[in-house]
Amino acid sequence: MVIPARNERRLIPGCLEALARQTIGLNRFEVVLVADACSDDTESVARAWASRLGLSLRTLQGPGAGSGPARRVGMDAAAQRLRSSSRRNGLIATTDADSRPAPDWLERQLDHLESGAEAVAGLIELDPAEAALLPGAVLRRRAADAAARLEDLRRREPAAAHHHFAGSSLGVTAAVYERVGGLEPLPSLEDEAFQRRLADHGVSVRHAADVRVRTSARADSRAHRGLGVDLSVSLWAERRRYRAEDFSLDTLCRQKGETTVTVLIPTRECASTVAGVITTTVGPSLEAGLVDDVVVVDADSLDGTAEQALEAGARVIQQDAILSEYGPALGKGDAMWRGLHATAGEIICFLDGDTADPDPRHLQGLLGPLLAEPSIHFVKGSFERPLRVGDTALQNEGGRVTELMARPLLNLHEPLLAGFSQPLAGEFAARRELLESLPFPAGYGVEIALLIDSLRARTLDALAECRLGTRQNRHQTLRALGEMAYAVLAAVEQRRDGQRNRPSGHYLKPWEDGAVARVPVLERPPLKRLDSYPTGFATSGMRPNSGSTESR
Repeated sequence: MVIPARNERRLIPGCLEALARQTIGLNRFEVVLVADACSDDTESVARAWASRLGLSLRTLQGPGAGSGPARRVGMDAAAQRLRSSSRRNGLIATTDADSRPAPDWLERQLDHLESGAEAVAGLIELDPAEAALLPGAVLRRRAADAAARLEDLRRREPAAAHHHFAGSSLGVTAAVYERVGGLEPLPSLEDEAFQRRLADHGVSVRHAADVRVRTSARADSRAHRGLGVDLSVSLWAERRRYRAEDFSLDTLCRQKGETTVTVLIPTRECASTVAGVITTTVGPSLEAGLVDDVVVVDADSLDGTAEQALEAGARVIQQDAILSEYGPALGKGDAMWRGLHATAGEIICFLDGDTADPDPRHLQGLLGPLLAEPSIHFVKGSFERPLRVGDTALQNEGGRVTELMARPLLNLHEPLLAGFSQPLAGEFAARRELLESLPFPAGYGVEIALLIDSLRARTLDALAECRLGTRQNRHQTLRALGEMAYAVLAAVEQRRDGQRNRPSGHYLKPWEDGAVARVPVLERPPLKRLDSYPTGFATSGMRPNSGSTESR
């Protein structure tokens, strides 16, 4: 019986108590606990409870690399133990420290081995008391997913009683375990990989309904993926998704109190749209006193963007005039970083300047969660994103870099953020205290980087998303989007390996005879680390003077 455990002193006694009630008797099995880089006293607590319960307990040290490597250590040790005692057809069973096997859990597995099974996957149920605390929508979503997965499984295994194949209830003979090469030591989802390995070796799995385990419905999983992460994302979606319609301007003004709010709009050649963003999206909130300062940070546009912004009532600053000691601004993220430095609002709302269909809800929906709930620190906007081709609007065809790059990356590397609809949206709001603590990629990787870093600096529950309606902005050519996608990939990669994996920023264009584009991948340091911060550009939350001379 193998149990990987990291910092499980609170839950391991319940698991051991369940094992002590096994109907096959305590003399027929041994428990192998793999203490995986625990910083608490899980190991000593487990030993004390095992002694009290009469369990035979062996403890091993895991490598501290996740549930897969720890489970592998225990299952390898179990296989060796059975082999050395000439019991190669003996059972290696595994569960998790937060699970409670039924009293006949081992007995039923042994029965299935006797009837010819070589691997047994047990039915996994959520702890009923903990499940009762989950929102109904979360449970319905889980049930619908289970039904779909079972339907898919039964196409291959008509006799399957359930779809579960997880480390919290899994059994295999020692002979089969060694024949397939053991458990792959992945940091997480090692059970899914083991299922594929069994299938590749022609080992059928019996999905047995009479092999039952109850597992915790906690969302603070120790694993990078799995049930805990799935529950966390579902709970977040129920608690932290909002609609712009939920926030009226009058209510927001009352909730604002003494909080100061700044709107920052980075622009490059946006003369045809920037005035609409300022007057339509920001204007009502500015007039009502919800917004204290609206600042356009311009990239020395040649099309009259600055003049249009000034006329619409914004304060305009040229990006290269801010923190000039860092040289010319390298891209959108650099402009945002400099704009943050040049303002003083306690809440900062970033808006794009190229929105063709501005709406007051775009701003009010971003500010609403921050003003209504002090525990929220970061709000991302989400939109319906049609792609306009001539006079035709193709629904859900906008946001191509999101769908082809950002969303797959988050699902792979940052699954807690996979529930965000538009992780690359340029419309978001956050508390200054958080933003000043984060680095800013200089280019188009800034939005996904701030999202990932905000999660790590706070928690998922401190992040929110608000549905803002529809947004139509300029669309670039597919080849131009390649450079944007490269910047997004570079930002995520640097958050995986840091300086060891810093990309060069060189992007080869074979259709231009091998020309190389320089994609900005440099990251600006957190503003709170700058000795010179703040500077004279700060406005102390005062409303702007539309006649500002900072535009040139």
